[in-house]
Amino acid sequence: MTAPVTITAENWSTTVLNADKPVLVDFWAEWCGPCRRIGPVLEEIASEYGDKFVIGKVNVDEQRSLAAMWQVMSIPALMFFSNGNKAGELIGVHTKEDIVAKLQSLA
Repeated sequence: MTAPVTITAENWSTTVLNADKPVLVDFWAEWCGPCRRIGPVLEEIASEYGDKFVIGKVNVDEQRSLAAMWQVMSIPALMFFSNGNKAGELIGVHTKEDIVAKLQSLA
């Protein structure tokens, strides 16, 4: 079982930009109700698809520089990366099926 990876400024390059598979980065905060609702969905995706995709989480309160660098204005912000490049974004709560479909489109 694979769990989402905690992403920080220190491991951003190795975890996201240099990944050898598509990456989903969830920008979230503990006080954010919608973030708490989507959290279990992302844990399910990480558990089921961890061999095909990297699922990561960035706490915007702890990693303000990353949130600023990627211009995160609303959370949850789900950003998709492929080959080190941003390949899409979903804002707000989305279904597991929508998120997996976006990831699979990058594989």
